[in-house]
Amino acid sequence: MRLLAIDTAADLCAACVWDTEAGERGRCVLELGKGHAERLVAVIDEALAKAGSTYADLGAIVVAVGPGSFTGVRVGVAAARGLALALGVPAVGVTTLEALARQAREESPGHPVLARIEAGRGQAYVAAFSAAGELTFGPAALALAAADELVRDRRDTVLAAGKTADIAIYARCGAEKLAAGAPPPKPLYLRDADAKPQEGFALPRKALP
Repeated sequence: MRLLAIDTAADLCAACVWDTEAGERGRCVLELGKGHAERLVAVIDEALAKAGSTYADLGAIVVAVGPGSFTGVRVGVAAARGLALALGVPAVGVTTLEALARQAREESPGHPVLARIEAGRGQAYVAAFSAAGELTFGPAALALAAADELVRDRRDTVLAAGKTADIAIYARCGAEKLAAGAPPPKPLYLRDADAKPQEGFALPRKALP
């Protein structure tokens, strides 16, 4: 089966066509920062072209569901759901933390992993995984001091820090989740959005006549 993995949860706008038997077939990765919604379709099209595939060849959609950029996560999940509905195929979500941990386990097998993403506002998103990949803590948004203490308390643990993982990691994680019958994707938000309406500029509501 060929699946499409997409990641817009951080600065990258990435897509990968993955064959569950032959591995990666094609990819496109752009360093954007912003503007994922405007570029995602073109990125997907390029990944499909490099793979010699069309949308009709896809058997599933995998998407990064955060934590990460609120806007980026919404763009990716909405695109994945829309594609899955249009193509009549399943979709599944992979968190950025589990993808980072999976990448670290492949580079340093046999060790538990603590995945960490700097979240701003004096916080970090963290999740801990066993050497076998089982979730043992989190995911959670912690104060930096608490996140640092968590690292110190796990001496044999590999630290996986960054914003996101390689797009092929999402594809492999997603393929396993699909085989296990994972539910459809939904965004993983560990705190409220940074941007909030300015109440001082809101117009007062009027009672209905």
